[in-house]
Amino acid sequence: MVKHTELCSILASVAVLAGCATQGVRPFDAADGLELVASPSVDPATVWSRGADGVVAVSGKPPGYIATRASYTNYRMHVEWRWPGKPGNAGVLLHVASGPKDGAWPLSVQVQTKHGYAGDILPMAGAGFAEPLTTAPGAYPAIKGHTAPDSERPPGEWNSAEILARDGVIEVAINGVAQNRVSAVKPAQGRIGFQLEGAPYELRNIAITPLP
Repeated sequence: MVKHTELCSILASVAVLAGCATQGVRPFDAADGLELVASPSVDPATVWSRGADGVVAVSGKPPGYIATRASYTNYRMHVEWRWPGKPGNAGVLLHVASGPKDGAWPLSVQVQTKHGYAGDILPMAGAGFAEPLTTAPGAYPAIKGHTAPDSERPPGEWNSAEILARDGVIEVAINGVAQNRVSAVKPAQGRIGFQLEGAPYELRNIAITPLP
């Protein structure tokens, strides 16, 4: 259970992050700011495209991820996503520190956007944090489930995630609801990625704002 003080911290962060969609680094605005890591290797133009309205359509395949070339340590991030068709599986990969280890997945900490599980946090390919997992020992994937009732919106509607990463702590809110917090995160810095796990989805209003 998340302590009251932790919830206050997350909710305070949500208030600060509410307007950050208009600020910060917008990774999909510059084609050379992103790298596609996928197997088999394909033309990035077949994986994502950015419309005139700023919405990024992501094919969801082949398995892999789209990653920023820049690395981040302390930052806040706003991202919105929706499932235009049948909802499926995806996530935001934080602190990507190395190439794929578990099949297509790199050493990173995933904020889950999978339908029905938005706000879960997964330590991937050897990543870790101090808080106990909610999955059974040895289960794959390892998961720390979100702590509040589901706050994901119905399929077809836009969802938002506010992520605050600061001094090894990651806090996550989904649609304004505090959902998760982990500390002593390893790795504590790295690139930021958008997972490809089979289902098409859309992104908009992505902003990564580095903190002092």
